[in-house]
Amino acid sequence: MLTVDFARFRVGPGDRVLDLGCGAGRHAFEALRRGAHVVALDSDEGELQQVTSMFAAMREAGEVPHGAGARAAAGDATAMPFPDGSFDRVIAAEVLEHIPADQAAMNELARVLRPGGLAAVTVPAWLPERICWKLSDDYHNVPGGHLRIFTRAELEVKLARAGLIVGGHHHAHALHAPYWWLKCAVGVRDEDHPLARAYHRLLVWEIMKKPAIMRLADRALNPLIGKSVVVYAAKPAAAASGTAEAVRPAAPSVSDSPRATLASPAAPPAWSGDDERTGGRLIGRPAAHSSRSGARGGRRARPATGPQAEEAHAAP
Repeated sequence: MLTVDFARFRVGPGDRVLDLGCGAGRHAFEALRRGAHVVALDSDEGELQQVTSMFAAMREAGEVPHGAGARAAAGDATAMPFPDGSFDRVIAAEVLEHIPADQAAMNELARVLRPGGLAAVTVPAWLPERICWKLSDDYHNVPGGHLRIFTRAELEVKLARAGLIVGGHHHAHALHAPYWWLKCAVGVRDEDHPLARAYHRLLVWEIMKKPAIMRLADRALNPLIGKSVVVYAAKPAAAASGTAEAVRPAAPSVSDSPRATLASPAAPPAWSGDDERTGGRLIGRPAAHSSRSGARGGRRARPATGPQAEEAHAAP
């Protein structure tokens, strides 16, 4: 399940995509399926090993288009090991709330994004997150947990301060907000409470069956209680040439990473998309909590689903 709407945040063959704070890798996997050259960056070695395994499983299952490639890399979001302008697209999904120096991370995001490139940044939405904090200290007072509650205005100001042009936004995962309120009320670590287990089963059913009534309810409630807010932004095209192709470095190398990777992609073709600023509606995914569960490999090469499957990113 995805938070970023790829119908609006366009990723295509040859695009160089950074999934910053990739966690279990859900957005990196989607970008790879679309033919991109993907780098999944995180500080968690365990997550990166599982992401690398999923990349390999996707290749084995025939889910990776010809010419696409992906690799995992360990790194610090505030000092990334890539040259300026290395990526056409940068995704930072549910990670900035975990970083003490969030402005430094946004500055780095803008630095590694090429002129004319696009960014998609998601954080827990203010109201659902505030309710969780009020209901339970255990929700956020955990190692690596959430350090702040963003308002959309604050996030947009900080992205603009980093030099990006802020575009559209939307909310996602409204049906998952009540699940976390319930978890906070009965005990975040209580996996056996009957109400929490019942709601969990409902969400798994919704994810697997995608009933129309649930999709409509999620869409209607998103502006009010969407668990995540997604903001899209663009880096201004280089003034010197007046185009988005002023500088296009080679795809960043992370071959010194100890994790296994797919074969290095060939130099990607020139980017052919518009320098759009995108808004959009949601593509839902279960908003979740702080312990990160990795994507699982296999012949079908599909990540885990359900409210616990992406616990890296939507709550602490």
